[in-house]
Amino acid sequence: MKKMNQINIQYYKIASTEFILGTYNDKLCMLDYRHRKMRNSVDCRMKKLLNAEYIEKDNEVLKETRKQLDEYFSTKRKKFEISLLMVGTEFQKSVWKELLKIPYGQTVSYLELSKAIGNERAVRAVANANGANAIGIIIPCHRIIGSDGSLTGYAGGLPLKKKLLELENNLFNLTFAPESKQFFRYLA
Repeated sequence: MKKMNQINIQYYKIASTEFILGTYNDKLCMLDYRHRKMRNSVDCRMKKLLNAEYIEKDNEVLKETRKQLDEYFSTKRKKFEISLLMVGTEFQKSVWKELLKIPYGQTVSYLELSKAIGNERAVRAVANANGANAIGIIIPCHRIIGSDGSLTGYAGGLPLKKKLLELENNLFNLTFAPESKQFFRYLA
């Protein structure tokens, strides 16, 4: 029997939202919503492609991820500096790599994202790849909107997507300090 690899996981909670963070070989492979609709699908993909099981165990990458998320939510970080491991098909990875190019505070449509990967007609496939993203916020799938400017589906829910975009665009006047957790209360 082949030995199973290990994905170290930890949970990270803000207000009413809880994330599951995961690392594999010292790279972040998951920053996902713990209670999302596609939870089982994402977990099966991760475990199958990495031949791994989840083990609840902390490590330096997970600690650094939590630190950088705290900085992001307190508006002190606009760019993440964490080694990533994207787990998916080559097409999904191409979409996720393109998502990484979207600057903080900006949005693009599914159509614009399709054009950016060189396949304008792949809008639906791009939307599906966007929905399969297991490294939310860092791979900023929340920055994708409908062609008409509307908010479209999001694994963490549309209210959270709206708040993330507001956070990045300073659309509310709160001073965020990690110790006060003001943004976290705002999410509740």
